Amino acid sequence: MLLTADPHGKRVLARAVVRAWRRGDLAHRFDVAMPDGPARPAEPELLPPNRMPKRGKMGSERSRIAMLHALAHIEFVAIDLAFDLVGRFGAEFPRAFVDDWLGVGAEEAMHFALLDRRLRQHGSHYGALPAHDGLWEAAEETAHDALARLAVVPMVLEARALDITPTTIERFTAARDVTSAQALTRIMHDEIRHVAAGTSWFNWSANRKGVNAPKHYQMLVNRHFRGALKPPFNDSARRQAGLTRDYYMALAY
Repeated sequence: MLLTADPHGKRVLARAVVRAWRRGDLAHRFDVAMPDGPARPAEPELLPPNRMPKRGKMGSERSRIAMLHALAHIEFVAIDLAFDLVGRFGAEFPRAFVDDWLGVGAEEAMHFALLDRRLRQHGSHYGALPAHDGLWEAAEETAHDALARLAVVPMVLEARALDITPTTIERFTAARDVTSAQALTRIMHDEIRHVAAGTSWFNWSANRKGVNAPKHYQMLVNRHFRGALKPPFNDSARRQAGLTRDYYMALAY
């Protein structure tokens, strides 16, 4: 699945893999080496974050398209992140871990489809604008350690989406783009479950290793996350996901 570059093909294959797992057609076995990185389509052009064009205010359709495109790219990469997590680290966890993260991968594929469809309704499409690859850089940084991957990807990056998505929904609503706002509301509800899966499996593994989960989380974030954890935080949504303030407030600045 990671070697499929075509966005439509990746989305279809992601769902097919999940169906096959749930039917019992796939063995709980991890004897195939994972690729260093996923295949990528020719578009969008991938730029460093500091070279990304400014999106501007949400009042114009152009800026709303830019925001939808950025979100679609995040969801596209998130498909690979979920499947890479299973293939790279699944042997370290029970079958329920695979159940959870293949389910996350299927939902990320659905999110991508929602946003790509919305782009087309605006007369655009995924790949029409540049994007950056910061999400996959986080995967490369944590490719050696399941706990580091869980700490940085679902418990930092996806948790950050819980912080900023409500404001993004408000901006689409204010621009009278209710359809996009509804799509983002649906996505956010799913992302709470994704952060919850990351937190739950992080705690499971930390307990098995006999380490304090919040302290170990803070150590891993300091070591492997290159950005900053900045408030405001959506404490309510984070708490629903089990990611309580004792994990992240010590890191905030």
